[in-house]
Amino acid sequence: MKFKTFAAFVGPSVFMMLLFIAAPLVSVFIQSFQVTQPILEQIEVETCTPGFLTQTCTTEIKTVPALDENGKTITETRWVGLQSYQNVLQMDKFWSAIGNGSWNQIMQIDFWKALRFTLTFTLLTLPLVIGVGLAIALAVNNATRSIRGPVIFVSLLPFIITPVIGSLSIYWLFVGDGILTVMLERWSGQNISMFAQSWTIEILMYFYQVWHVAPFAFVIFYAGLQTVNMDTLESAVIDGASRWERLRHVIVPHLMPLIIFISLIHLMDTYRAFEVIVGFRSQAHVISLQWLTYDFMTPDDAGNRAMSRASASAMLTMIGIVFLLILPLRRTWRDHKGSAH
Repeated sequence: MKFKTFAAFVGPSVFMMLLFIAAPLVSVFIQSFQVTQPILEQIEVETCTPGFLTQTCTTEIKTVPALDENGKTITETRWVGLQSYQNVLQMDKFWSAIGNGSWNQIMQIDFWKALRFTLTFTLLTLPLVIGVGLAIALAVNNATRSIRGPVIFVSLLPFIITPVIGSLSIYWLFVGDGILTVMLERWSGQNISMFAQSWTIEILMYFYQVWHVAPFAFVIFYAGLQTVNMDTLESAVIDGASRWERLRHVIVPHLMPLIIFISLIHLMDTYRAFEVIVGFRSQAHVISLQWLTYDFMTPDDAGNRAMSRASASAMLTMIGIVFLLILPLRRTWRDHKGSAH
């Protein structure tokens, strides 16, 4: 009886939670197949200029948005199918660039330019975050107790800082007469501009991402190291295993579930990179998929937003995240089935 009462309570709650999560996604999905545009009308406009004896008047036909009785623009929504996706992907230009064998032409298309950076930014920083986080955790775990507290505090500072502030901090160190730029110029005797080309900007972005996210991996790994079976480690030492062999055959397999967990969090978090683009002000050279969606939603000079293309870009971003998560999720599912049996 109690179970039925609990199920009756939890069932609607779970349904409402799923509805709350899915409703925005469904809305974005539907909007990606629709285009909302203002209704235009043609009106006669008479323009008069003063003359010597009489005014000179001219009449011309102008196309302007239709307004309702409250002075607001009247819009209409049309179903356009996959047109918005075609506008975002620009496959005709993409295949033309492939046919010409021109990588530069592909990078002139905003979506593929953003996709290239997003994938590189996500996949290149993943092993660096895991490696640096594990190295810090091992160092702190082997340090004396008297210095562990200060070391942990200092190590967590980059993760405490908000992403925009953190990226701006790195930006101001290198932009113009930043401290590190001045030091590099004095050391090399040359003028250095770190933000004049895309590859130097990306290097700074990779450094920032590892600096910012590695403390998260460190905390997770440090907690995992506290659960390592000491008897197994002592047995490995007695058998003559080196420090590297103990790390490879004992510690890393023990931390593998945590490595997968950190990978999942990192992939989901980094693939939606946006603050780093804003912080480094790299829109002229480097953009991400999330920034591209934001750019579509930014009103143009006429106040119009490309909501349909923004929705299509958002859906393509979510599809990319799903593909990235397939491998670690399959590993998690396989490990779960193995532990269940």
